[in-house]
Amino acid sequence: MTRFLFVRHAAHDLLARGVIAGRQRDVHLNTVGKKQAQQIAERLSSLPIDTIYSSPLERACETAVPLATVLNLPVQIAEEFNEIDFGAWTNCAFADLDKTPQWQQWNRFRSSAITPGGESMLAVQSRALRKIVELQNCHTCVAIFTHGDIIRAVLAHFLGVHLDLFQRIEIDAASASLIDLGAHYVRVRLVNGTAADTKLLAESRQQ
Repeated sequence: MTRFLFVRHAAHDLLARGVIAGRQRDVHLNTVGKKQAQQIAERLSSLPIDTIYSSPLERACETAVPLATVLNLPVQIAEEFNEIDFGAWTNCAFADLDKTPQWQQWNRFRSSAITPGGESMLAVQSRALRKIVELQNCHTCVAIFTHGDIIRAVLAHFLGVHLDLFQRIEIDAASASLIDLGAHYVRVRLVNGTAADTKLLAESRQQ
């Protein structure tokens, strides 16, 4: 059995402004985000994490670094855990996109809609699951620092939730979700826990 701990990156300024950061480079954690990353490290450092993976984007890597430093583990980059390619919607405000039919279609039918010049949610889910299967049984506890919709897509798969409904799963910045994946079973132990959530440590230590 392998335990997968999915951590959404901490806060940054575009997130606070309601703007899609997408795959933009040089989007860094703000003051609140840096504090959240330290809290994550303090909270999770007692867990039996034996490898750390991250999206290649700075905001995810910066969230991972404090924990990696405490555990003396490298942060390994995995393109499979990268943010959705939002294409033309990158750097657009949610308030503006809410007025467009294509954005409404994307949010109603994530299973089939594709971002303009970007990728489909199904492709995103497939690449993330492909990497999870690759890591399964190679480690005891894997910490993965990634993005909200990536975590939603993975959880939706293991919970049996259709992609068109996956936004019912709330994933906050700097939150952690926990899955146990065995050869013939899966257990979703925690969804959207915070670094300060005592249940996170309790669930993580259960075998």
